[in-house]
Amino acid sequence: MSLKMDLEVKYGVLCIRLEGELDHHTADELREKVNHVMDDEPVHHILLNLGRLSFMDSSGLGVILGRYKRISGLGGEMVVCSISPAVRRLFELSGMFKIIRLETDEDYALHTLGVA
Repeated sequence: MSLKMDLEVKYGVLCIRLEGELDHHTADELREKVNHVMDDEPVHHILLNLGRLSFMDSSGLGVILGRYKRISGLGGEMVVCSISPAVRRLFELSGMFKIIRLETDEDYALHTLGVA
């Protein structure tokens, strides 16, 4: 299965909606697309909607961690929402929830970022 990516900037928040599998085959493409948007548009925070992401491996974690470091360096925050059980477990085991906040859905996550 491949990865479908929907990237949209709303109120200075880069909303990244992923569907499918984020692995070593798709991680580089996601990295490039996110970097391109961040280079071209004013992005203050990143919101990851992972409700339709069925699988993620360490390459996917690496991409997410790299974008977290980039947005944090700009004074922004990364929030994840609507996470699937399998991906949630990976986040828990890797300690990602220590640095990335989890919210229930996209609208509420945008609200907590102060933009909706």
